[in-house]
Amino acid sequence: MAKKESMRCSFCGRTENEVKLMMPGYNGCICNDCAEMAYNIAKEQLEKHNNASPEAINLEQIPKPTEIKQYLDQYVIGQESAKKYLSVAVYNHYKRLSQDKDDIDIEKSNIIIVGPTGTGKTLLAKTIAKLLKVPFAIVDATVLTEAGYVGEDIESLLVRLLQACDYNVKEAERGIVFIDEIDKIARKSDNPSITRDVSGEGVQQGLLKLLEGSVVNVPPQGGRKHPEQKMIPVDTKNILFICGGAFEGIERKIALRLNTHVVGYGAGNHVSKADQEKLLHYVAPQDLRAYGLIPEIIGRLPVVTNLEPLERDALRRILVEPKNAIVKQYEKLMQMDDIKFTVTDDALDFIVDKAIEYKLGARGLRSIFEAIMMDVMYTYPSMKKKKFELTGDFAKEQLEKSNFAIIASTM
Repeated sequence: MAKKESMRCSFCGRTENEVKLMMPGYNGCICNDCAEMAYNIAKEQLEKHNNASPEAINLEQIPKPTEIKQYLDQYVIGQESAKKYLSVAVYNHYKRLSQDKDDIDIEKSNIIIVGPTGTGKTLLAKTIAKLLKVPFAIVDATVLTEAGYVGEDIESLLVRLLQACDYNVKEAERGIVFIDEIDKIARKSDNPSITRDVSGEGVQQGLLKLLEGSVVNVPPQGGRKHPEQKMIPVDTKNILFICGGAFEGIERKIALRLNTHVVGYGAGNHVSKADQEKLLHYVAPQDLRAYGLIPEIIGRLPVVTNLEPLERDALRRILVEPKNAIVKQYEKLMQMDDIKFTVTDDALDFIVDKAIEYKLGARGLRSIFEAIMMDVMYTYPSMKKKKFELTGDFAKEQLEKSNFAIIASTM
């Protein structure tokens, strides 16, 4: 009977009798010594990659603020003021990264965007991320809690940024982070509480070191820190932070400040009735403080801008004009089944009216469209019809059938 041949390492050629451990693979084997050597080489090369200096930014190749805004215009309808603020902030961020080392140190201008839900805060962030030549990450502030409590540590905000640049620390240290739902970590009252506010003021205190610029230890996989876990040190000095939040009810704080009467015959209301519905245009740092943000956070977010509530005309344009408009998306979906899809003006008007009625903003347009088109998207791929026109009467019938009104009233 033939003697069984010993396994042999595909790298060093030794047999299993000459080593402590032989690990078989799909098309060969590796011994414990070669595996350890391969691990050390890989670790060394990855550390070199992570610490490699990123390429210098050439300002000639960077889009100017007007060009950045023109790009945003293709995807976001309206919100001219916010788009200008973002365009300038991003361009200045590039200039900070390319500045020469001299006596003048250009400080970063972190931004806070205030606007109702469904007005395009997250869309602006996602759109501008497509254009950038630096790492960009969008994170949610609602999952954060103070250290030691259930939830994620503040430092885990930077994990997404590290993932965006394949854990190249030097590259991440010049990136941009968009923190969404920043209003959800506002403290519950204007007065400092003697009790623990683990998801409010405590988180704001923890964010300070990130916003102002300091070296923080980031858990590689996010979530909670563990004593035996190796941390990644990240310097946030050159990371630009953009914060966004709905700040539900902040209009009352703004109105209270603007309508304060002065002593004397000159006392009166400084805001015209025409501006009463656009109070967010007058948002100021003191309003954010009254809402529940601590003064230290506000001081590190020097640029304050707002998104206006979307009016009927803007909602109508959102349905059809942007590159990724909802109507264009459905045209593409139906086209894949060789079905020509068209929408009448009265159907568009009906969808916009319902979005305004339910106060759902631009986000509600898709919800309404999905509810109306559900039966069509279910039946038409199996039918031989090659054309479908969405009319106002059909939209009304389908929306009533879907019980969307009942669902929307509970949102």
